[in-house]
Amino acid sequence: MNAPLIELQGITRRYGSGAGALLALNGISMAVEAGEFVAIMGPSGSGKSTAMNIIGCLDTPTAGQYRFKGRRVEALSRDQRARLRRRYLGFVFQGFNLLARTTAQENVELPLLYRGDGAAARRAAATRALADVGLGGWEQHTPAELSGGQQQRVAIARAIVTAPAVVLADEPTGNLDSRRGHEIMGLLLALNRDHGITVLMVTHEPDMAAYARRMVHFLDGRIARDEANPHPSLQAPAAARADSA
Repeated sequence: MNAPLIELQGITRRYGSGAGALLALNGISMAVEAGEFVAIMGPSGSGKSTAMNIIGCLDTPTAGQYRFKGRRVEALSRDQRARLRRRYLGFVFQGFNLLARTTAQENVELPLLYRGDGAAARRAAATRALADVGLGGWEQHTPAELSGGQQQRVAIARAIVTAPAVVLADEPTGNLDSRRGHEIMGLLLALNRDHGITVLMVTHEPDMAAYARRMVHFLDGRIARDEANPHPSLQAPAAARADSA
């Protein structure tokens, strides 16, 4: 039987020491299979973002085991974790994190530049990724020339340009109005459904979490509930028009 794509076993994360120590995660265990769409929910300080940072190899646990494709991640060196990130993971942030004076094309090419791909390969892959998120023809626009929804589409194109196994989305609709938020969720749903990309999304918005097939609720550093969503929301189009975003 194949191992889960992601497996956390007894993960604890403590910051600081002594009386001032903060226990952000308290022995959580969960597994994510390839192709899942999981919403991670919980109030501020519940540990959900810490868990995402550990899964994304941006942080390491104080105790417990994290396995990715069966490999012990917490035992890897910093450089090995960086290589795992570049090869398998894509990131989407609430604040878009785009370079202001750089075109959409150049923003999307950045992960490939860090990976050492040649200029022609970077250009072709970025053009395909922008087309996949409905931004064909917008390659030479800077973030200032794009709406919030379009900027988040660029951020998603940047996340998928390396063909990752997993997209980690941290409040991806937090800076968008409801309509644009649903369009972005429709896009993430389509990437999961049509391309088989595993999606893990932190959100505090129940209507956005409703797109996921599974909801994991965090509270006080523990997993309070882990439940299937048998009827994920399908209300947003899979590929909304970019010029309406």
